[in-house]
Amino acid sequence: MNTPIVELKSVGKSFRSADGTARSVLEGVDFSLKEGEIVALLGQSGSGKSTMLRIMAGLIAADHGQVLYRGLPLYGPAQAISMVFQSFALFPWLTVQKNIELGLEAKGMPPEDRVQRVAAAIELIGLSGFEGALPRELSGGMRQRVGIARALVLEPEVLLMDEAFSALDVLTGERLREEILELWQTKQLPTKAILVVSHNIEEAVMMADRVLIFASDPGRVRDELPVTLSRPREVESSEVRGLIDNVYGLMTAGAMRPGRVSEKEVKLQLGDRLPEADIARMDGILEMLADDPFQGRADLPELAEKTELTDQELLSVSRALTLMGFAHLDHGDIIMNPLGAKYVQANVPERQEIFGRQLLENVPLVAYIHHGLKQDPSGDLHEDLFLRLLRFTLNEDDARSALRIAIEWGRYGDLFEYNYTTGIIQMARKEEVAAE
Repeated sequence: MNTPIVELKSVGKSFRSADGTARSVLEGVDFSLKEGEIVALLGQSGSGKSTMLRIMAGLIAADHGQVLYRGLPLYGPAQAISMVFQSFALFPWLTVQKNIELGLEAKGMPPEDRVQRVAAAIELIGLSGFEGALPRELSGGMRQRVGIARALVLEPEVLLMDEAFSALDVLTGERLREEILELWQTKQLPTKAILVVSHNIEEAVMMADRVLIFASDPGRVRDELPVTLSRPREVESSEVRGLIDNVYGLMTAGAMRPGRVSEKEVKLQLGDRLPEADIARMDGILEMLADDPFQGRADLPELAEKTELTDQELLSVSRALTLMGFAHLDHGDIIMNPLGAKYVQANVPERQEIFGRQLLENVPLVAYIHHGLKQDPSGDLHEDLFLRLLRFTLNEDDARSALRIAIEWGRYGDLFEYNYTTGIIQMARKEEVAAE
């Protein structure tokens, strides 16, 4: 496990924002993937994990630093590296056989050799009997098997799995993960190293020899946790549960800010992403914390089990509660603050008032929208005005997500209203009356 197959040295990558300025996605990324290991990469959405995988595969070029394969600079797609995507990415008009053959055909392999290679991959990944099926005739788990077989048929040295199990239901994802691990353990896979990008902490601990924590804005490796447990691992064992606790602690270490983990206190900025957390989930977590058995403090892994939220969902809600001043995070625990306790005890109008006040104090985007409405004579503004502003620092999807969340929160806090048909944001009626 001492021979690096792929190395990233001080890798950086930027994309252009709407105003033409460079937005740094990755900066100073140092990473090595060694022969004989599985590495899991955890981090928030938008932290640059998928960009890092595409750079490793040679699908996009780094702006700075070095990308090495077997010690040599990597220019363009690497034939010995294959990717499995979350979205399956199958051609709907091609059969299972033809979807898996595509890569071999692109490499110019003769048809008779392709048939033999594909047959072996289909047998390996459990698709026998489905060679002539179209993707629409398959379940999600079977479609992902096709995606994995398409990657493995190329006999890659390195397999990159980008959220490969997250689009599947829990049981299907676990079953497929266990089968991949069994193939790995029995050395039936041609692959010599695997990198798994995931939001699932349990999945990372069950699969990996190392778990890396990615920080954001810009993306970089912040922490590393070695996993020395032998396989197969028992998910309910004290060793596995302890490692899951450790990862939660690393994920929530330092001062939290949506889209960023920092070792220093960092205030939310106007152009930052906002955590994907709706009001009902925030209220639900606070109410659970206030009741027995938690009494104001909960272990995040235990809370995830009780709420049946995914790790990503729970961490997003936890960050939102931290941002609002209702709770704080400490070594993988969430602890209710006095303001959170006051909020839980309040009636709905009182909750809305507290929520609105905290928004204006802690969420600059909401405060900016509110201020703009108060300054505008008409008391209403189109959402495009704020989208244009957010596009200076965020990509299109993140900009729309941030504005959507800000509108949802602002509406609940009774700070403004929103017309879903016209896209107009309006001053809340109570504020209009107060102004008169």
